[in-house]
Amino acid sequence: MARSVCEAICAISPSTFQYLICAQTRWFFVRYASSTSSNGHSFTVSYLIDTCGFSPTQADSTSKHVSLETRDKPDLVINFLKSHGFSRPQIIRFITDVPSFLRYDPEKTFLPKIEFFKSRGVLSSNIPRIICSCPRIMARSLRKQLIPSFDLLRDVFRSDEKLIKTLQKYSGILIDSNTLARPNMELLLEAGVPQSNVIKCVQDFPRIFTRRPNEFKDIVEEVKEIGFDHLKYNFLVAVFVYLALGKSLFAKKADVYKKWGWSDNDILVAFRKYPLCMITSENKIDAVMEFLVHKMGCESSTISEYPSVFGLSVKRRLIPRGAVIQALLSKGLMERETLFATFIYTENYFLGKFVHCHVQEATELLELYQAKLDLAE
Repeated sequence: MARSVCEAICAISPSTFQYLICAQTRWFFVRYASSTSSNGHSFTVSYLIDTCGFSPTQADSTSKHVSLETRDKPDLVINFLKSHGFSRPQIIRFITDVPSFLRYDPEKTFLPKIEFFKSRGVLSSNIPRIICSCPRIMARSLRKQLIPSFDLLRDVFRSDEKLIKTLQKYSGILIDSNTLARPNMELLLEAGVPQSNVIKCVQDFPRIFTRRPNEFKDIVEEVKEIGFDHLKYNFLVAVFVYLALGKSLFAKKADVYKKWGWSDNDILVAFRKYPLCMITSENKIDAVMEFLVHKMGCESSTISEYPSVFGLSVKRRLIPRGAVIQALLSKGLMERETLFATFIYTENYFLGKFVHCHVQEATELLELYQAKLDLAE
């Protein structure tokens, strides 16, 4: 048997024999690489779940962007983050945004930036929030990007405190501020927007100032064309809404309102009065409409005149006050024309004008109101 095998091998031509050897080598290499890759993927997923607190789905998705062979480097990163007050959700947010951070040297890359923020008055307890509002800032140059951008925005706000609060919302405004934030702010000033409104807008909606200036300019022009007054703050809120949603999502939200009978003009009226009505989720729009139209008997198109109701809580504001309104209407103690205003008034004014002023019914109305509030908890 051994002899026949040797004879068979000898019968193979040298070129064929060389081909078979190469083929076998490639087969072993592929099997080894596949095994190594599989083991690396498995280790990465396990590490993200067991050490970082990822869900299996999160771990599987993140492992496609980083491969870990040992726990040495990632342990340094995780321990560093924990030592600086990062919570588990913040660690997950940090790694999910830039998975390759698990392979960084934290003392070399992350620590100088944290020390910089501290030197500018950021409390240690606020640093994780600032970083996790845009983890990518930790991959940027401290000297070339973060310090110049911080100084630029501090000059705009003339207040470290206001700047720090803004960074807690979105620290990504520190990225490329000379080519993004600065030109966008200048564009608004050139359009006649008051400087005080521009500064307030940066504080409220810092993310939009990281958009490309040409895109930003197009939206500003569009908002002007539909009739917003550039001297009023609602002009900037509308710019934010358009940039946040984009045309397709804006149209989708409009379709939800149309489903309830609104015309294009109704939508435009509501948007001009309260631009944030287009940011409201589809479920919230349906819930508000369902309550006001079917429970309170309001005309759908009339609601477009009071769009700020879409910014109110259905359970904690509309339903409790709606119960009081219905009781007052049934007793003839209230005119239906003032219905929408009752939802918008402050708590003290509402109670004084619609509950306490009705001496005989006050106790009953207050109990009804409180019962509905308790259900919302």
